[in-house]
Amino acid sequence: MFEPLRQIFRSRRAAAAPLPRVPDGERWYVVGDIHGRLDLFEALIEAIEADDRRVGPARTTVALLGDLVDRGPASAGVVERARRWQAERKVRILAGNHEEMFLDSFDNVEVLRHFLRHGGRETVLSYGVDRATYNEASLEDVQQLMRRHVPQADREFIASFEDYIVAGDYLLVHAGIAPDLPLGEQRRSDMLWIREPFLGHAEPHSHVVVHGHTIFGTVDWQANRIGIDTGAFKSGRLTALVLEGDSRRVIQTAKGPGGRIRIEQGEFAE
Repeated sequence: MFEPLRQIFRSRRAAAAPLPRVPDGERWYVVGDIHGRLDLFEALIEAIEADDRRVGPARTTVALLGDLVDRGPASAGVVERARRWQAERKVRILAGNHEEMFLDSFDNVEVLRHFLRHGGRETVLSYGVDRATYNEASLEDVQQLMRRHVPQADREFIASFEDYIVAGDYLLVHAGIAPDLPLGEQRRSDMLWIREPFLGHAEPHSHVVVHGHTIFGTVDWQANRIGIDTGAFKSGRLTALVLEGDSRRVIQTAKGPGGRIRIEQGEFAE
């Protein structure tokens, strides 16, 4: 009885639309929101480099989906490590809403107020600002501290981050896109900030959207999108999605008991 059923399922899969894919010969490692977790980021870099060597030659690209900064304790270190990794191999970095707030905070007090309430305090302190001095500072004083402590090179590096990346049948973007709008008409604000109606939209987009921004307990596999923000700053789990041909798999670094970071890998079952 089971063999006829298997044949039916095989025929249905064969008749279905082809799976999304990246161009032949390419391999993509797409990393979700890091949010100042340098420990998890360092471990994931090592895991990605080891995986890339193990799997074999390819035109490999790493893409970071934005929100490198805020909330976690080591945003300055994450920015420095991302820049160094980019000098070593092909690493493309997307802007997240937290990078936008960070850059705007240098000149806009109201944005600074919002930034500090949503994890920016940790970013400012990670640049060597004295905690007692910070606690006594006005918003205008904090701006001056930021201008003094955050290197101009870091500000220029963050300002260079991209809005989106197309990788074959996939669109890589920080937050998502406005449903039913062509890619050329998308607003940057949506790509950095949107949740609904993007998350609840069930119809196909022009590409399968790989995004961060919204935290899920596990990778959120949907037919039209894949959410890979697993809340590193509070869950202790940072995720990379690996795309090659029409295959999709996951590498994660997770902090376990005793603070030890373990590497977890898995295949996506279509």
